[in-house]
Amino acid sequence: MELYEKTLESEVKYEGRILYVTRDTVELENGSVVGRDVVHHSGGVCVVPLTENNEVLFVRQFRYPYQKVLLEIPAGKLNYGEDHYACGLRELKEETGCSAKEYTYLGCLYPTPAYDTEIIHMYLAKGLESGEQKLDDDEFLEVTKIPLDKAVEMVMNNEIEDAKTQLALLKTKMLLNK
Repeated sequence: MELYEKTLESEVKYEGRILYVTRDTVELENGSVVGRDVVHHSGGVCVVPLTENNEVLFVRQFRYPYQKVLLEIPAGKLNYGEDHYACGLRELKEETGCSAKEYTYLGCLYPTPAYDTEIIHMYLAKGLESGEQKLDDDEFLEVTKIPLDKAVEMVMNNEIEDAKTQLALLKTKMLLNK
């Protein structure tokens, strides 16, 4: 078994501001030909900003697809070709006003591998220095602090629903407990 699918054809069906969608025709390893719909996304970065008192800076923002406010760590979309570390620095500053003296790469995650190319890179930021937020014109959010242990408890109680936030918090907790 090769566990491989060969792309025979790819046609762009939709192009938007943050993603595009293709309808691909692929050949499976048994010779069958099937269709695949693929959402192409440049990826993103999320940052766990941890204060010296072991508090995490979160952002609360309205998420249109779910029609509700979610509690998340600062995050943002990568521009095509952009370095994910540089994006993390920018997003932390834009959303919280903070910069950090120390960044630790926590790895990456594939949020929806069945049909989406998005990859999210995760960072832990420590040694925070406060500054002024620089929100995008279409960005409205509130910053709030929650102790890391409480945040992990919230993840386990499904009070934090965002996948990137859940995983980055749990990785941070595991890293700090070593």
